[in-house]
Amino acid sequence: MAVPQSKQSKRAVRMLEVKERRWHMINVYLDDLRPCPKGFTLARSVEQCIDLMTAGSVNILSLDHDLGLGKASGYDLVKYMVEKNLYAKEIIIHSANPIGRHLMWTLLQKHKPSKVKLSVRPQPLAFRI
Repeated sequence: MAVPQSKQSKRAVRMLEVKERRWHMINVYLDDLRPCPKGFTLARSVEQCIDLMTAGSVNILSLDHDLGLGKASGYDLVKYMVEKNLYAKEIIIHSANPIGRHLMWTLLQKHKPSKVKLSVRPQPLAFRI
């Protein structure tokens, strides 16, 4: 039989959950096509990525540039990150788009805090025939 919780105890449980999320860092993989690597949480859009980043601490953020025709790009996310001063501990740019990769790298390199590690690891798109 479940014991009903008071408003105070429900609030205490929510506060503990929030504290736990702050201490539990996640890795986020932003990409519209590639499968998500093990150990990462997948975001298929900039909006999903922002939701994950603002919900808790992000250890590694791996970014694609092209996220679908007419959709916000990885560069749009980087501009948002710079504007809001919202960074992961490590940022990897895995986009195969050389121009998008360069734009994201340049903006992040110029504005990121010195403690944020930035790297590029382009991954080719793999299609099954």
